[in-house]
Amino acid sequence: MNKLQQRFNPQVNQIAVSLIRQFDERVSSIPNILRLTLGEPDFNTPEAVKAAGIEAIEQNFSHYTGMAGLPEVREAACAFIKKKYQLEYDWQTEAIVTVGGTEAISAALLSILEPGDKVLLPSPVYPGYAPVITLANAEMVNMDTSHDGFVLTPELLESTLTGHGEAVKAVVLNYPSNPTGVTYSREEVKALADVLKKYNVFVISDEIYSELIYDGTHTSIAEFIPEQTILINGLSKSHAMTGWRIGFIFAPQELTKEIIKVHQYLVTAASTISQKAAYVALTTSIDEGQKVKQEYKVRRDFVYNKMTEMGFEVAKPSGAFYIFAKIPANKEQDSMAFCVDVAEKVQLAVIPGIAFGQAGEGYIRISYAASSEQLEEAMKRLANYMESTIA
Repeated sequence: MNKLQQRFNPQVNQIAVSLIRQFDERVSSIPNILRLTLGEPDFNTPEAVKAAGIEAIEQNFSHYTGMAGLPEVREAACAFIKKKYQLEYDWQTEAIVTVGGTEAISAALLSILEPGDKVLLPSPVYPGYAPVITLANAEMVNMDTSHDGFVLTPELLESTLTGHGEAVKAVVLNYPSNPTGVTYSREEVKALADVLKKYNVFVISDEIYSELIYDGTHTSIAEFIPEQTILINGLSKSHAMTGWRIGFIFAPQELTKEIIKVHQYLVTAASTISQKAAYVALTTSIDEGQKVKQEYKVRRDFVYNKMTEMGFEVAKPSGAFYIFAKIPANKEQDSMAFCVDVAEKVQLAVIPGIAFGQAGEGYIRISYAASSEQLEEAMKRLANYMESTIA
């Protein structure tokens, strides 16, 4: 062992590449594998947005922007949030353009956490939060929602907050949810806000899938408790711009002026070329998410119906593009073993639920951000597996 290996920050030893990526790499070499694994839209970036990126390159927009991002992009982002979700932010002091939602999460968490702090998260949960919390030498506390249709109840939130006391620094919300696709009604969001406003805690609300809601409309918790909320959003899911790496942080000025310090030292600023493309996405292409979500809804219904017919128990998702399904009792309940077996026997890759925490064990996640033809073939392969195997 290299002696220097022993001199790393010990917190690095506590984290690993996510199980999602590990599993995806593990099965990717299987011949003819059909992968419904990663949470990435299968649509292309809108033509007008791509054209703006090309024009930015040709016009040599290849230099730094200010730390918070281009003024016109921040102004457009605040206008977007106001039009879509009736939220008021000052583009000059309350908005930061980030390198995707991932950097926004890191900047927000690293700005507020100290060793010994606790962060509450509804579980099963996207695995991108825990490693940052660990690196900050803080502690993640999972709130198991699997018995409540994957919806965090005010009662569970309140009891967890009181149970952990002053050590709780923040609550992270993600809705529509990855991995379940479940979201919250306006009444449910307000009920959570009514609990949170009683406590001196930050609320980091990751609403990256807000444009992909199929039933009802999205309500941001920032509408009810703006003074506590660090709101995260972006263009990756709504505009199929995962590779452009554009996200946003919206927060009150007194919070933003602290977060931007961490943001600066993490990345300096987001890509200028990507920001130029983002401006078009936020203005003339503002409703692209509304166009693609109709297709996602058709796919959701198809996969949901097929899987329920096979005996999977599924909380029907109302947003994002995931199905989170309970493995039938007569099958292998170890989700990793189940998914490896499916991949090897019928060449279908889906993500084991354990990748989203212990509350996800016994489940699988399927991304339906794939073509109708791929989904039809995937359901045929899964049906063949379910018919041919017994635990």
